[in-house]
Amino acid sequence: MKFNLVDKIEHLSDQKIVTVKYVSLAEEYLADHFPTFPVLPGVMMLEAATQSAAWLLHHRSNFRCSMAVLKETETGGSFKATGYVASGAANAAQAVQMRLDLSYFNLAEKNPELAEIDRRLAEHNRQRWEVLRLSLKENSEIGAKSSERSL
Repeated sequence: MKFNLVDKIEHLSDQKIVTVKYVSLAEEYLADHFPTFPVLPGVMMLEAATQSAAWLLHHRSNFRCSMAVLKETETGGSFKATGYVASGAANAAQAVQMRLDLSYFNLAEKNPELAEIDRRLAEHNRQRWEVLRLSLKENSEIGAKSSERSL
């Protein structure tokens, strides 16, 4: 099962990505993770940060590779990640901080017979990226409208 844990991009540059994962009590994994005080499991925080770093790698490289995973080889990138829990518009408390080392590669580099899977993964990544980029555009438009009102 693939968890898409990035729901929105709030900021994007070649050096930094700010993403959002919306969490609701309806998410099944919260039911057993401290039932009277639900907490997003650390492994899910790690996965959300890994996915965010992978999106930044895809953005930087124009989707040159199909796979971005926690580091196994020497190619890829190193990222600092910080996660916050927002209980309101202005209230955010740091929940996690980590350093991620990612490998970035195509499956066909290890097995040429997997080139078609690389192609399909790259296409899937581009399609998902377009959905996420819409959230970045919407966020920029909201910010521009707020700036216009405050002038």
